[in-house]
Amino acid sequence: MLAKVFVTLKNGVLDPQGKAIHHAATTIGYHAFADVRQGKYFEIRLDTGVDAGDARAEVEKFAHDVLSNPVIEDYRVELVQ
Repeated sequence: MLAKVFVTLKNGVLDPQGKAIHHAATTIGYHAFADVRQGKYFEIRLDTGVDAGDARAEVEKFAHDVLSNPVIEDYRVELVQ
């Protein structure tokens, strides 16, 4: 089983890296983008035989405690069989 974790800044939190990417995109000719927000992506391969419910709970806790800063970031966990 594979867990995919997406970490993004919460709405309203300034994203200077996203702004820099947006500016660079505009500079090289990409004018249809209204905004760019950057984030982090993680893949966690889980041991075989782990119960999906237990796996989700453990990955959710790991994402909250380690992979994200819950004050300024949101995260989403997807499990793939």
